[in-house]
Amino acid sequence: MTNSVHPHGRHRAPLPPAQMPTAGVASRTLHHPTPQAAAAPPTSSGHRAAESAAKPAKQRDAFFDNAKYLAIVLVAMAHAWEPLTDHSRTAEALYMTVYTFHMPAFILISGYFSRSFDMRADRLKRLVTGVAVPYVIFEVAYTLFKRWADDDPGQPISLLDPWYLTWFLVALFVWRLTVPLWKIVRWPVALALAIAMLAVISPDIGDDLDLQRVLQFMPFFVLGLFMKPEHFQLVRRREVRLLSVPVFAAAVLLAYWAAPRMTSVWFYRRDSAQELGVPWWVGIVMTLALFGCSVVLTACFFAWVPRRRMWFTVLGAGTLYGYLLHGFLAKGSRFWGWFEDYEWLHKPVGELFVTAVAATVVTLLCTPPVQRMFRFAMEPKMEWAFKRDAAQLARERTRST
Repeated sequence: MTNSVHPHGRHRAPLPPAQMPTAGVASRTLHHPTPQAAAAPPTSSGHRAAESAAKPAKQRDAFFDNAKYLAIVLVAMAHAWEPLTDHSRTAEALYMTVYTFHMPAFILISGYFSRSFDMRADRLKRLVTGVAVPYVIFEVAYTLFKRWADDDPGQPISLLDPWYLTWFLVALFVWRLTVPLWKIVRWPVALALAIAMLAVISPDIGDDLDLQRVLQFMPFFVLGLFMKPEHFQLVRRREVRLLSVPVFAAAVLLAYWAAPRMTSVWFYRRDSAQELGVPWWVGIVMTLALFGCSVVLTACFFAWVPRRRMWFTVLGAGTLYGYLLHGFLAKGSRFWGWFEDYEWLHKPVGELFVTAVAATVVTLLCTPPVQRMFRFAMEPKMEWAFKRDAAQLARERTRST
C-alpha cells in the first residue's frame, strides 16, 4: 500500500522486478526505469520487438502479484459479508477489520507501481486505454445491469457519478495524473493527509467523480509512491510476521467491541463528517485514526504475503479483472434477494459458504482465460485513436533507408 522510489528517479537499492500495471493492478510488465530509460523517447513497435528478442524478459515480482491477489480476494469476501453484518456481530467485526486495510493495501501497491509515471506520450496513452476507457465501459455496463437486474429503468448513465466499484478507476486516473506534483513538494504524505482531512469536513464537495473517496484515500497512494524496497523487506522479517498475529487479533477484538457502537460507513470514505451527522472535528480525528490503523494492518498483511511463487501468483496480473467483474455477482445477489430468500446463509455454515464462494469466484475471474476474454474492455490497444509520434516515424524511416 505504499511506495518506494526516490522522487527524482535515482535508485538507492536494487529494486524488485516489477511492472507498471495498466490500472495499478493489471498486467503489463515493465522494468524499473533508469534515468536514461526514463528520458528516452518511446520506440516503435517493431523496435520494441527487436529489443525484447535481444534482452531477457523481465520477471514479475512474485511478492507483489501475491499481495494483489490476496488483497482482491479480501475485497470480494468483504463484499459478500456485507449483507450478513446486520445479523452477525462477528461478521460485522471481520468486515470492519478487513475494510480497514484491504483497499488501502490495494491503493498503496498502485502508488508503488506509479512511481515512474510522467506525462510522456506512451504513459498517457496507457493511462487512457488502461484506466479511462475501462471506466467508461464498466460505468455503462454497471448501469445497464442495474436497470435490468434491479428492475430500475430510470437509472441514469452518468460518467460524473461513479456507481459501485468504478470509483477506483476515477481515483486512479486522478492520482496518477498528480504523480509529478507529489515528486516536487515537500512532505508529500503529510500534505496528502491534510487534504484528506480538509475533504472530510467539506460537505460541499458533492458526489461528482466520487471526489470524497479520491481525496480521502489519496494518502495511501502517495505513501505507496514514496515507498522504498527496503520498507517491504522490513515488514517481511520474521519478528514482524510474529508480531502481526497479536496485532490482527487485537484489531478483531476492537472491531467486535466497536461493531454496535459505530457505523462502518467511515471505512468507505465517501461522506463528510457533517453528512454522517457528527461534528467536523470528529471527521478529522477519524481520518487520522483510520489512517494509522490502516497503515499498521496493511504492514501486517504484507508481512504474511508469500514472497515465493505460489499457485495463485499468476493471478496477480488479473486482479483488476476480478475486481470489476465480481461486482456484477455481488450486486446481483442483493438485487435478486438471495440473502433474504435463504435464511441459512446467515448461520455460521452459511457464512463460511458465502466466504468460500466469494473467494472462488474472484479467483476464477482473475485467471488468464478470463483476462483474454475481457481484454478488449480492460486493456484495449486503440492504436486508431492516437497520433503516431514524430520521433518514432523518423526512426522508422531511418531504419528503412
